[in-house]
Amino acid sequence: MAYETIKYEVVDQILTLTLNRPEKLNACTATMEREVVDAFDRADSDNDVRAVIVTGAGQAFCAGADLSFGADTFDRDARRGPVKRLLNGTVDYSDPKVSDGGGKIAMRIFKCLKPVIAAVNGPAVGMGVTMQLAMDIRIASEAARFGFVFSQRGLVPEGASSWFLPRVVGIAQALEWSYSGRVFPAQEALAGRLVSKVVPPDQLLPTARALANEIVEKTSAVSIALIRQMMWRMLGADEPIEAHKIESRGMYARGRSADAKEGVIAFLEKRPAVFKDKVPADMPDFFPWWTEREYK
Repeated sequence: MAYETIKYEVVDQILTLTLNRPEKLNACTATMEREVVDAFDRADSDNDVRAVIVTGAGQAFCAGADLSFGADTFDRDARRGPVKRLLNGTVDYSDPKVSDGGGKIAMRIFKCLKPVIAAVNGPAVGMGVTMQLAMDIRIASEAARFGFVFSQRGLVPEGASSWFLPRVVGIAQALEWSYSGRVFPAQEALAGRLVSKVVPPDQLLPTARALANEIVEKTSAVSIALIRQMMWRMLGADEPIEAHKIESRGMYARGRSADAKEGVIAFLEKRPAVFKDKVPADMPDFFPWWTEREYK
């Protein structure tokens, strides 16, 4: 796919995915939604991509949904055509036209096999901030601002953020920001644990790349892919026995792998490890475990 609204650049096994509508503060359109999903599909299947950095072109990260349709911006019937109705006349909520575009981005990032770092260079509001919640680490420029502004637009949170946000920052902080809908600065985001670090603007991408490089140079790609899915998916587990089951599978499968043997020998020989297992080709046979009806 040739991209119109994003840039896809891979250097030293790090993909920098740049939201690229700077004249519109990178406001998200249906085209951008499709392109971001495609970019993550592409990254997952590309062995040359070991980590992903997402940032914005120009002064903003993403100003949220493009509001150029005015009052009809969020009216799905007006924008996509009437949704299906059941025989009794009520809405058929299974109609794909009902599906939230921001949620499609968040769910694709959630399923990603590579670590994802948000480098938030400027304002990030609405879906511009909710899309970050499915990313693993968020680093903010001092120029960044954030806002879960839905209540001030007569809307509700989207992008699966009612699941992600309380897990990232805690329920009280999630509700405060969502109730008020106010825009807040990077330092408040840091205090509320939405971001892990705030840096000067000229240090944002170097900081993100340094972290990505550490992952690329020192870790097993398959281990990282498994860790990412284990950590995220265990947030919804009922009890720790579910984590024990998956960790046991993982330790068995990875313990027999060439990467595990290399990791131990490299440590004993006091040299950097050279991991050769690839994603997705060398993922263990129990992956993806969450599609099973019950554990074996």
